[in-house]
Amino acid sequence: RASEIKLCNFSRPHMRAFHFSWLGFFIAFFIWFAIAPLLSEIKVTLGLSKKEIWTSSIVGVGGTIFMRFLLGPLCDKVGSRVLFTSVLCFASIPTACTGLVSNATNLAVLRLFI
Repeated sequence: RASEIKLCNFSRPHMRAFHFSWLGFFIAFFIWFAIAPLLSEIKVTLGLSKKEIWTSSIVGVGGTIFMRFLLGPLCDKVGSRVLFTSVLCFASIPTACTGLVSNATNLAVLRLFI
């Protein structure tokens, strides 16, 4: 029975799991929403239409739905820690390549993989 919570104590596995969980969630949240606030500036810079912006958003959501169906069974086989780490590492690459987008197709492909 716990009588106190030592949040800054990383020696216990429960606290390490807690801190890695919120850090991983923050990174996933940052990766997923990194482009959304920049879409108006991306639209002006690349000369995209509203339809092309919406297409990239729909492609991003469609990719997310597909990945949920794919990752669900994989999570049961491999385990959530390995899978979560792999997805974050994989998704960081297209996030870092956001500045290389030059047209609507590149934006849609990028949002698909994020």
